[in-house]
Amino acid sequence: MKTTIDIADELLTRTKKLARQKETTLKAIIEAALQDFHAQIEAACDKPVELHTHTVDGRGLQQGLSWDNWSEIQDLSYEL
Repeated sequence: MKTTIDIADELLTRTKKLARQKETTLKAIIEAALQDFHAQIEAACDKPVELHTHTVDGRGLQQGLSWDNWSEIQDLSYEL
């Protein structure tokens, strides 16, 4: 399958150099890296993560906030 991805220039340059040194293709290097990544993740995850949500009593969002502006809500949650 063909796809397009953005890769940092320096990383792509290093990976192409590695492919030449190993006498293989860029595709083979990227596929091997993805296979290794998947194997590591699968080995680290014996079971699915269970997320628990918590709610508190209240009257919704503060006046002036909107659920459509999540970045503002997030910023406010980190204020001291």
